Amino acid sequence: MQMQKHKFLNIPYIPYDKNLISRARELRRKTTEAEKFFWSKILKDKKLVNFKFTRQKPLDHFIVDFYCASLGIAIELDGKVHNFQKARDKERDNLLEQKFDLKIIRYKNEGILNNMEKVAEDLIKKLKMQPSPGLSLIRARRNGKIKSL
Repeated sequence: MQMQKHKFLNIPYIPYDKNLISRARELRRKTTEAEKFFWSKILKDKKLVNFKFTRQKPLDHFIVDFYCASLGIAIELDGKVHNFQKARDKERDNLLEQKFDLKIIRYKNEGILNNMEKVAEDLIKKLKMQPSPGLSLIRARRNGKIKSL
């Protein structure tokens, strides 16, 4: 069976629950202040112009706040509600990391709104530490973590 790849890049496709599409669209329309700020001031910064991020991206049975397919990175912004669901967040992060070899990066909303420069520097540092684009997802495919469609 032919492995499906991303339309423009040589990276494997991560399957997702099609029922999440309408919820992801709704979340994109009802963006939080921290998400708006992170998207417009950090991810759209000229220092990150070489990386394509998507917002509210369905992956497997979840929706991640921001996703860079070429690097295999999901970024989650944590508001106050996440203070009460740390175990659930950790379980979800572990599942995405183990199943698809994704790297999950988390930032607190307060840090984004109150110290954008520090968050931007930290993100750039973490992106630079990632292996060449797509390698982690290709490795996951080879290890059988991503199944053929």
